[in-house]
Amino acid sequence: MTDSIDVIGRLRKMPAEAGNLVAYTLAVGDTRIPMNDLIGKKLRLDFEGVIRCINCDRTTKKSFNQGFCYPCFRKLAACDSCIMSPEKCHFHLGTCREPEWGEANCMVEHVVYLANSSGLKVGITRGTQVPTRWIDQGAVDAIPMLRVSSRYLAGLAEVACKSHVADRTNWRAMLKGDVPELDLVQERERILALVEDDLAELKRQHGEDSLRVVDEASLGLGYPVQVWPAKVKTHNLDKTPEVEGLLEGIKGQYLMLDTGVINIRKFTGYEVRFRVLD
Repeated sequence: MTDSIDVIGRLRKMPAEAGNLVAYTLAVGDTRIPMNDLIGKKLRLDFEGVIRCINCDRTTKKSFNQGFCYPCFRKLAACDSCIMSPEKCHFHLGTCREPEWGEANCMVEHVVYLANSSGLKVGITRGTQVPTRWIDQGAVDAIPMLRVSSRYLAGLAEVACKSHVADRTNWRAMLKGDVPELDLVQERERILALVEDDLAELKRQHGEDSLRVVDEASLGLGYPVQVWPAKVKTHNLDKTPEVEGLLEGIKGQYLMLDTGVINIRKFTGYEVRFRVLD
C-alpha cells in the first residue's frame, strides 16, 4: 500500500523508463518506490544528517559532483573535468585517471543529439544511455544526429554545433512546462548543414569511420505531471532538512511538490527518511 510507505536509506538518482508517460522509481537504500503511483499524495523527506560517498561509502560532510566524497572526487575519472567538457579528454595523452574506466565509458560509441527540454539544445551521451539521458534532462522530444567512436570526438562535434545552438537546459522553464514545439528532423538538417565543413575536418583527422550522420527517428517523452508550477521554488536539504508537500509531478530528476521542487540527483548519498503522509 502506498499510504504505508515509511523507509530510511540513502538516496540515489531516480531510475526511469520511457513509456506513454515516463515511469519513475525512487531509490531509498535498498527500497524501490514506484513514484507515479504517488502523484496527488502528500510526501515527506527528512534528511538524517548523514552523507556517504557512493563510491567508497566514506562519511562526508559535503557531497561533491552529486554523491562523492572529496578524495574520490579528486581521483576518479568519472569526476574529472573532461566529463563536463569532453573535448578536453586526455585519454590519448596517457594521462587518464583510470584508463580501464576510460576504455569502458569514453572509448565507446557516443551519440550527439538534439533535444527539446526548454528549447533546442545539443548534447552528447553514450549510446547505451539513450533515452535515459534525455529523460534526466526533462526533454519532451529528442533525436540522434551523429554517432561517433568516442566521447572525445563527440565533444569536438558538440563544440562545432554550439556555435549555432545552445548546449544547456533552462531548468526553470523546463519545470514550468514552458517548452515550444519544434520540428527536430528539420532542426537536425539545419544544424548538420551549418557544421558540414567541421564534420568533414573531424573525419579527415580521425578517420571516415569515426563519425557518421544518422537518420534516426525522434522520440517524444511525456511526464507524470498534474500541475505545472507558476513559480519554481527549490528545496535544499542542506539548508532545510525537512521537505513536505503534495506531489504534483515528476520531470527530469525533480519531484514537483506544491511547496517547491527538489532535485533528487543533487542529494545522491544523503540518508533520508521518506514517508507518504496520506
